[in-house]
Amino acid sequence: MTEPQAAAAPADAPAPARKCENCGRELLGEYCYACGQPVKGLVRHFSSILGDFADSVLNLDTRLPRTIWPLFAKPGYLTTEYFAGRRVRYVSPVRLFVFISIVTFFIAQFTVSFGDGAVKFGDGDNNDSFAKAASIEEVEKARDEALAEITKARKQTEGTPGADVGLRMGERAIRKKADERIAALRAEQAKALAKGPQDAKAPAKSAPAGAPLAQDAAAKKADDDDEDLNVSFNGRPWDPKTNPLTVPWLPKFANDWINVQVGRGKGNIKRLKEDPDAFKDALLGAVPSTLFIMLPLFALMLKILYVFKRRLYMEHLIVALHSHAFLCLALLLMFVTIALQNWLAPDSGFLHGLFGWIEALLWLWMPIYLLIMQKRVYRQGWTLTLLKYCLLGFCYFLLLTTGAMFTMLFSLVRM
Repeated sequence: MTEPQAAAAPADAPAPARKCENCGRELLGEYCYACGQPVKGLVRHFSSILGDFADSVLNLDTRLPRTIWPLFAKPGYLTTEYFAGRRVRYVSPVRLFVFISIVTFFIAQFTVSFGDGAVKFGDGDNNDSFAKAASIEEVEKARDEALAEITKARKQTEGTPGADVGLRMGERAIRKKADERIAALRAEQAKALAKGPQDAKAPAKSAPAGAPLAQDAAAKKADDDDEDLNVSFNGRPWDPKTNPLTVPWLPKFANDWINVQVGRGKGNIKRLKEDPDAFKDALLGAVPSTLFIMLPLFALMLKILYVFKRRLYMEHLIVALHSHAFLCLALLLMFVTIALQNWLAPDSGFLHGLFGWIEALLWLWMPIYLLIMQKRVYRQGWTLTLLKYCLLGFCYFLLLTTGAMFTMLFSLVRM
């Protein structure tokens, strides 16, 4: 009996204490308390290094699924948990917003499109039909057909942020071309009337259909001159030397820089005419950084509205981060829904209508979520909460519109 007991004794002995390989002190965790060196180095399996990278940079571990569901379905829950000190089980607000916004607008690059030739900015088929039209009725017919294509493209991209920008530009270009051609035809008719009744009866027969008239030549020359972008300041076309854009209170080097950017944006319209999605890619690439700039301003608005709550500015910033992370998550789900709709049910039917209802519910859930979140976090009555919610929404809408305008201009210059 003594031999088995003696054999079992070494198995019960405590494991030798781990020591730091740098200073030799006993380790009490994953880092040495004396010199701070981590236990894990780079000499280990590559899969574990990838896991550590995802954890340290994106917090992609078990906290992510525990965070995503309450972020979407429980307004204000993550924020109140954070204020209560229960933070370790969830992804941090900054990393959550950065990760979701990047994924959202990365997915948008593949799901959002201005259409393959749906928008014609240059001398495309629609503009060729305008030039070949021998009567005002033919021009109006070609214009209505082109605008119908724009309307169709707008329905296909409904609810997609930024998609309507290119469509509006295309619509204005089509109307401009049609109006110019109609004006040229009317000028031709007036000229024919001045020559005599015989010429007035058939003004278009004096030359083959589509042959350039004097007015057409002038209009074409103007189109060629304005092909890049019709930019005007002080009532005259922009020119970096003869008519530059000048802000009086800015120094010369700043005005020079502004005019360089105007020239770059004007030149980029050529690319936009050939590939409308180039602008979309630049726009969606700039949106996350724009939202990141908007965050502290949104938090400042909350600080002003709830000044008597005596909360720290960083608390309002946490609210802003969680609310914007939710908006990005809702947009991500909407992009996925649109992609599934185009893939599984491109035509009308039950499944197509179901996806449409999901998109509508997501749009409806956004303002309702933000209202409930504001009520739960700041704990005021519904009347006061509604009043502040409407005021905050109005002010932030103006701010967001301004930010979107500058983002579009920046995207146009940097595309």
